[in-house]
Amino acid sequence: LLRPNEVLNGSHPQKLFPFIAILFASGLDVGLIMFPLVEFPIYAAEEPYQFTNPLAFMFGTWGFIIWAMYFVTTFYFCAIEPKLKIFEIPFVKLINNVVIIGTCAFTGYLFLSYLPDYVQGISNLVKYALVATVVVAAVYSSTKLAYVKVLSVGSTWVFFALICSVWLYSGAGFGGLGNSIVLALDYFPNIHKFLAPVTDYHGFYLFWWMAWSIMIGQFVSRFVGNLKTWQLLIALLVFPSIPILIWFSVLHYFFQSGSTMSPIMNLVMVSVGILFVINSLDSLTRLYTVNLDISVERFGSLKYLIGNFLLLFGLILLYQFTPFKIEWVGLVVIGLYVITSVLIFVRRDALKK
Repeated sequence: LLRPNEVLNGSHPQKLFPFIAILFASGLDVGLIMFPLVEFPIYAAEEPYQFTNPLAFMFGTWGFIIWAMYFVTTFYFCAIEPKLKIFEIPFVKLINNVVIIGTCAFTGYLFLSYLPDYVQGISNLVKYALVATVVVAAVYSSTKLAYVKVLSVGSTWVFFALICSVWLYSGAGFGGLGNSIVLALDYFPNIHKFLAPVTDYHGFYLFWWMAWSIMIGQFVSRFVGNLKTWQLLIALLVFPSIPILIWFSVLHYFFQSGSTMSPIMNLVMVSVGILFVINSLDSLTRLYTVNLDISVERFGSLKYLIGNFLLLFGLILLYQFTPFKIEWVGLVVIGLYVITSVLIFVRRDALKK
């Protein structure tokens, strides 16, 4: 199925940088900004993580294996799905879109959950109002593909600026940053250990990325522009991993040195986190509304905005106030992978045409 020199194009092909920006902004969420400083102490203290250092483990939960999953699904939706049309089968289409909507809402729930760690003293009223505002902004952005592209490219540049700002603020210099990067690279000798759950929390990460994988492949495959299979592999594995590696390394310097973020830097990080939440939500909202033909043209702007807001915000509250978990969505995706694999085998003759 994998032909290294096959040229791939999506329905809305983009040049390389806009494609990488859409991939990066859509494939990541607020956790990239807000998780590391909370999780470094956990990875440093608890025994199951001691086979490597906290930075390498953190990078492992967001690194190459995850982007390899994204490559598989992006390649599938570029090269195989147009021939087999498995995701147009009604029951597959229904399961797929339930997964997209559930995972989309989980992104908002994570933002809701981690806000108190970065905005000390935030009230419940302000917290829920901020999340509601983010959902409204994301749903509005999803109304036009041009908004999604502009927001993705802009957010990528903002994230690069955040990396530089926090690095300069840290006083790490090139030496401190380099030492942190060396620690992060210990991920690669231990990469095989990330394939199975190390702890329940690591298992949560694996199910979370499993839930994301099919959706991200569907969305970003539309923007692949004249890339060979091997070029797509490099684009997905290498380009997103470099800024993630540098960002985590900068934050690890804070953790290792015992430094703390100033209120202003915390506010900057939360602001960039909000951009990433909007990016993730608008991409996934765009995906499921196109799949289900829930368009502005069909329903009008007001009904589109109100309907999608109520759906997503309601599911965010479902995550908050019920035992509903992203792991359940991940299990459904595993089932979807099994169904797809079987149907690829059954319809394999169509791939020869």
